[in-house]
Amino acid sequence: MRVPATTPLLSVMFFCCMAFVAGTALAEEKAMTPLAGGIPMIEGIKMLEVGTAAPDFSVKDSDGKPFRLSEEKGKKAFLLVFWSIFCEPCRAEMPVIQKMHEKYRESGLNVVTIALDGEPLVGSIAGFIRQEGYTFRVLIDELDSQEMFKVADPYGVAGTPTLFLLDRAGKVALARAGRLTDEELEKAIQAVLKK
Repeated sequence: MRVPATTPLLSVMFFCCMAFVAGTALAEEKAMTPLAGGIPMIEGIKMLEVGTAAPDFSVKDSDGKPFRLSEEKGKKAFLLVFWSIFCEPCRAEMPVIQKMHEKYRESGLNVVTIALDGEPLVGSIAGFIRQEGYTFRVLIDELDSQEMFKVADPYGVAGTPTLFLLDRAGKVALARAGRLTDEELEKAIQAVLKK
C-alpha cells in the first residue's frame, strides 16, 4: 500500500487505526470495506494465497535486533500476525496468539508478530507487550524508499489483524484477515506441524 510521502507517520497510524474507521477512505487512494466481523479492509489489495512461497523480509524487532525470514525458514513453521496497538480486534486476539506460542513453540512453531505502527511508536509497542506479558517476538514494519511497507505490502495485508501460517518449507498454509477462533487457529497449526 502506498502512503503519501508528505505524512508517512500519520498515514501509517491511520492505516493501523482501520478498526475504528470503517466506511472511510485511506489516503484518498483506496476505499475500505468491512470484512466479516466488522474488520475494515482496504479495497484492491490482493493477499498472498495458500500454497504461495512467503516473501523474504528483513526488519528489526522491538528490541532493535535484526530479523530475516530467510535465515529462519526451514527450521520451524511460522505464525505471522500483522497488527497494530490501535486495533481493538488485534489486542483482543493477542491472548490467543500468546497461548499458541506457549503451547506449540517446543513443537516447532515460531510466532512472530509484525506491528504496523512504525519506528516512532516502538516504545509504546514494547510497553504494551511487556504490560500484557507477551513473550512472542515483535517486529516493527518499516517504509521503504518508495513509501511501501517492507513486510505488509508484499504479503498483501489490507487490514488488521491478518494472520499467515507458513509451513516449514516457507509456503503459506493459511492466510486470513480478521480474527480466528482458538479452535480454527489450533487446527491449522496442528496440521502444519504434522507435515
